[in-house]
Amino acid sequence: MTDRELVGGIVVAQRPRRADARRNFDALLAAARDAFAEKGAEASLEDIARQAGVGIGTLYRNFPTRRVLFETVYADEVDALCRLADELTDAPPWDGLATWLRRFVDYTVTKRAIRDALSGESDIFVACRRAMLDAGEPLLLRAQAAGEVRSDMSFDDLLRLISGVTGAAYVDTEQRDRVFGITLDGMRTRPAPGKP
Repeated sequence: MTDRELVGGIVVAQRPRRADARRNFDALLAAARDAFAEKGAEASLEDIARQAGVGIGTLYRNFPTRRVLFETVYADEVDALCRLADELTDAPPWDGLATWLRRFVDYTVTKRAIRDALSGESDIFVACRRAMLDAGEPLLLRAQAAGEVRSDMSFDDLLRLISGVTGAAYVDTEQRDRVFGITLDGMRTRPAPGKP
């Protein structure tokens, strides 16, 4: 089984079969993602259940421990990034990469909250990282091959750059988006001096 299949299978394996139970599961995932992004890993499970419109018992039936909830939210975020990379394979190279990186910025907010709870040695964390690299790296390579992105940058360099930019404290999201735009601009290739 590949890392990508493992990551995609985490949520699928846990998602209930009954439609009403699936709705509750999905509502809990969405509420947990929002809560972790807003309040960090210490977000209240009771508040997550309340936000999802279910009781705490429903939360524990779906996610028996806080760690299982962290792993599932994290895997779901990475799986969404992987699926987006698949959807962007036919997009113009620069547009595909830039679109994927915008989604990666959103992912880093949730990741920061969960990273410490899931130590870097977690099997899920390691599989998610490898799956994300396998899905996103082709977008960078395509943009580099098209001559639209600097060739002296690895995908790991790119992820660290974007993570660094998104990890800073900003006055507001407008400032964060502006700095992200400057970062994207700095990745683009430039014509040689004297050439159009």
